[in-house]
Amino acid sequence: MDVVCADKTGTLTMNRLSLTGALPRPGFTDNDVVRDGALASTEANQDPIDLAFLRAARERQVLQGTERTYSFTPFSPQTRRTEALVESGRRKIRVMKGALRTVAEAVGLDASAIEALEARATEEAQKGVRVLAVARADGDEPLQLVGLALLYDAPRPDSHQLIDELRSLGVTVKMLTGDALPVAREVARELGLGEVIRGPELRAAQNAPTAHAAELVQGSSGFAEMFPEDKFLVIESLQAAGHVVGMTGDGVNDAPALRQAEVGIAVSGATDVAKGAASVVLTTEGLGGIIDLVKNGRAIYQRVLTWIVNKVSRTILKSGFVVIAFLVTGKFVISALGMILLVFMTDFVKIALSTDNVRPSQKPETWNIGPLVTLAVLLGLVMLIEALGLLAIGWQRFDLGSDAGRLQTFTFQTLLFFALFSIVSIRERRAFWASRPSTVLAAALLADAFLGILIGIYGLAELRPLPLAQTALIVGFALVCSLGVNDFIKSAFIARYPKRAPLQG
Repeated sequence: MDVVCADKTGTLTMNRLSLTGALPRPGFTDNDVVRDGALASTEANQDPIDLAFLRAARERQVLQGTERTYSFTPFSPQTRRTEALVESGRRKIRVMKGALRTVAEAVGLDASAIEALEARATEEAQKGVRVLAVARADGDEPLQLVGLALLYDAPRPDSHQLIDELRSLGVTVKMLTGDALPVAREVARELGLGEVIRGPELRAAQNAPTAHAAELVQGSSGFAEMFPEDKFLVIESLQAAGHVVGMTGDGVNDAPALRQAEVGIAVSGATDVAKGAASVVLTTEGLGGIIDLVKNGRAIYQRVLTWIVNKVSRTILKSGFVVIAFLVTGKFVISALGMILLVFMTDFVKIALSTDNVRPSQKPETWNIGPLVTLAVLLGLVMLIEALGLLAIGWQRFDLGSDAGRLQTFTFQTLLFFALFSIVSIRERRAFWASRPSTVLAAALLADAFLGILIGIYGLAELRPLPLAQTALIVGFALVCSLGVNDFIKSAFIARYPKRAPLQG
């Protein structure tokens, strides 16, 4: 993943709107704005705006507690307002709250009055404050604009730092919000993001050539006044430009975009539909979970690469060694028992690789398999030559050809210790001493080495005992070759591919 599109509310901000003030119209007070806005709200849908009005109404004690709601129309992207019919003190009141222009037009204000209100709202929006209009009608009287309510959702204290950390990992953050452009720009400024554009601009760009929409999306750090369907458009445009995209969401309307993104991320408190459409479900708020997701994913990737290189190189070593040794000596240099022991013992080490300490890469990964296979084959061939050289020394110096039992033990230990020391080297992309293996991996390596030495000393079935000096020669030769010569070859090969992600752990 190299781009993540994050919802502003709840992911970048606290998701706790608070009513910071009101701008009442002549004839009304601040309390009137709060009270009528609360009457046009309901706690049942857990909408952050509704909850902010209800919380402020309780704090100011502007509700009598005897109000009865007869009907309630929730917010929708089409109407951009909520509306309720309420009985209060034997009077029926129609209350409404929502986007300024929507409510102002419902009230019947003329164009000049609406422009004046929008200019005032823009001043507040530049401070990061969201402005909603509140209106009411007593009985059959026409609607009157009560005033403007000022709502603020503060950015999370750690959002700026986490965005910077994602950038350091090569992941670009793009903010998505349904808020007005001035509010989005102020939040983007506080979070250190760049240019923010309006959703309508993006929709208009779809009528132009595809490349134009992709350029517009790539050049922006955020999108304001977004409808749910616009999120899907952003994801498609980024994918068309070759990005691997992550997308956060929580509602039913986010499900199509979550499913379209390569990494759909349902945030904490998301609906079941959003969770079902996502690849990942976060249990905590904010971007911290996404950073853990990136680091853990890349760590797993590094372990997979280690396993692949180790598997390919050791397959070349074992199969090539047995075949070439047979062709040269005319003997099977390792018994079926020895081969089974090798597979069984080294499997525990390969399983332990899943717990190994790894260093996640600082840029997005990609399956560039060419250099990976080349490195594995190169190491396999080098180990094969080294192991055959050690067998030749043993054949000439220790007369292994006259004793099949000692020959099989010698071969068993040779293949075992080359396997163990090669894992120590291959697990680290730099020099092998640059990081320590995990406790579990180290324990598995030591247990295998100890058991291999015991088999060499005491023998097992047809595996005859070897003199301790021969076992020491095998261990020392495999150590020098694997952690000296082969580790240098590995590091030098990887250094030749500075831009190839699979080799840059």
